[in-house]
Amino acid sequence: MPDPVLLAGPRPKRLAWSSPLAIELVGGSASIARVQELLRRAAALDSGVLLLARRGSDAAGLARDLHARSPRASAPFVGVACGATGIEQALFGNPAGYAPPDLEMISTDSRIAAARGGTLFLEDVTELPAAVQARLARVARDGEARLDGDVTPLAIRVVVSAAPGIDADVCEHRFRADLYRRVSVSRIELPPLSERPEDIPALAERLLEEFCVDRTLPPRTFTQAALALLGAMTWPGNLAELREAVERAAASTDEEAIQIEHLLPTLQLNRAPASFEPAGTLREARLRFEHDYIAAVLQHHGWRMTEAAHTLGIQRPNLYRKARQLGIPLARNSE
Repeated sequence: MPDPVLLAGPRPKRLAWSSPLAIELVGGSASIARVQELLRRAAALDSGVLLLARRGSDAAGLARDLHARSPRASAPFVGVACGATGIEQALFGNPAGYAPPDLEMISTDSRIAAARGGTLFLEDVTELPAAVQARLARVARDGEARLDGDVTPLAIRVVVSAAPGIDADVCEHRFRADLYRRVSVSRIELPPLSERPEDIPALAERLLEEFCVDRTLPPRTFTQAALALLGAMTWPGNLAELREAVERAAASTDEEAIQIEHLLPTLQLNRAPASFEPAGTLREARLRFEHDYIAAVLQHHGWRMTEAAHTLGIQRPNLYRKARQLGIPLARNSE
């Protein structure tokens, strides 16, 4: 069985910034462009990095991406889930002998020893018990440890992830301030999907591509209506929730193009949009979505038909016809 403490994943190769390793970096929004720039700067440094990530975000993927673009890319990348049982033994191993007051002791089977010269990624770092925080702060401060009795330079870069509430944990003494200072020299907050809706279609297409590659399936696509539905969702579960929806929809059909009707049952199982009612046929649900989505696009563009039609990917006369069919009242405009 895989070790629940050690985060799975291959060692990333050195990458250029034109090809993101982390799927979280896919998209063209201003918010994710800012994250890409901060990661680029952090990769060039050699200090601690704090990744602020909400539930369902792929912080481990960001850490691997950062490592792969850093001068340490050819060295080990070791990821550890801080909320797992046995975390202290996993990090420090089972060193034998007396623990001297000058340096922390580790053994060769520890994650810290395995990460020497490379990157140690601590996922959900606020989950560390107080005693482990104290030992880790000592290692971060000294930059070396007694490895089975011998003093050994570690040369480890520490990257951690935490929820945005870590500052409150520090202020209320649930997380050590000295450890926080050393792991947060660079601080990067990953925006939730609800703040970058324009990226969701590209993310969904990338997830679908990965699904097909992993299962050696022919390439598949989403229809524009399906992408519009995905983009209209808020995704409080972030990337993990989007991934689950894409994979369930892809597994439900053998068609080359995933359509809106393939997505609707999956979304209703997880969390239906407020505009959908659980009753009614699939056709009725689709009509309700089209009504509410087209009305929302029209309102967003101030009822300017040309701009709304461009966003919807249809011709302006078709938008007029669709609005009449769905009973959407059209505001008088100057076009």
